[in-house]
Amino acid sequence: MTQFITRICTVFFVLVTTVISAQQDFQGQAIYQTKTTVDMSNFGGGQMSDQQKKQIAERMKSMLEKTYILNFNRSESTYKEEEKLDAPGVGGGRMRGFMSSFTGGPQYKDIKENVILQEQEFFGKQFLVKDSLPKLEWKLGSETKKIGQYTCFKATATKSVDEMDFMSMRRRGRNNDDKKEDEKKEGEEITDTTKTELDNPLDELETPKFVVVTAWYTPQIPVSTGPGEYHGLPGLILEVQADKTVMLCTKIVMNPQEKEGINKPETGEVVTREAYNTIMKEKIEEMREMYGGRGGRGGGRRN
Repeated sequence: MTQFITRICTVFFVLVTTVISAQQDFQGQAIYQTKTTVDMSNFGGGQMSDQQKKQIAERMKSMLEKTYILNFNRSESTYKEEEKLDAPGVGGGRMRGFMSSFTGGPQYKDIKENVILQEQEFFGKQFLVKDSLPKLEWKLGSETKKIGQYTCFKATATKSVDEMDFMSMRRRGRNNDDKKEDEKKEGEEITDTTKTELDNPLDELETPKFVVVTAWYTPQIPVSTGPGEYHGLPGLILEVQADKTVMLCTKIVMNPQEKEGINKPETGEVVTREAYNTIMKEKIEEMREMYGGRGGRGGGRRN
């Protein structure tokens, strides 16, 4: 009898140990294809040909269509762009490097610690942007759809947009431009003075204060994370639609044999997102003064 009880206790201990070990070793990898749509119709203030717009759109494609890898466990995750070589003549290195300052580098999230870290290089200097995870008030819906083999549920939220979020930027006064076009069709001639007054391409752009986010998550993978900064749902987020950007999961590998380390980054000057935005705006202003200010009309270089 004593031996039987001892065996039962031993089996129970092994089972408990196995379950705890499995929970600790739990890890997954999800691949996301992301795409941002840009309206090229008003690009360049109407002074560019359709062919020029097409060429720019092709060069921007590598920046607007990307593949990201999300490695995650129960509480932590890393999210970074898949490394690949640019096709010859496409995506200009200097332009790509400049735009990466706006789009962000590798990202780390810790749900338990409520922290998000993003590696960021700006004009040769390394930063580590650190903030609390953005809190989204998700509204859970009953609508479902299949993404691959996973049943996903719909959730929506309203998200505040970072003022330097390049992916959400649009031409300033776009709605007013539409009205002007309607007036022109009626024979009224409109003079657009902004083309001569603007001295910085970013002056043409604005960012909405809020956007509606639609997410699709699967309770079949019980982790509260997803691509980018998105988190907080009762299952892995497999698809996100936010403003003009779509993030769609195309592949999931659970408990891969070769697990990639989910490590907290430590390289770079630690700053908040607000402080980093201030640094970017100051650098842009510095560049504007260096290269001529108001189109070279009175705000240019001083001898």
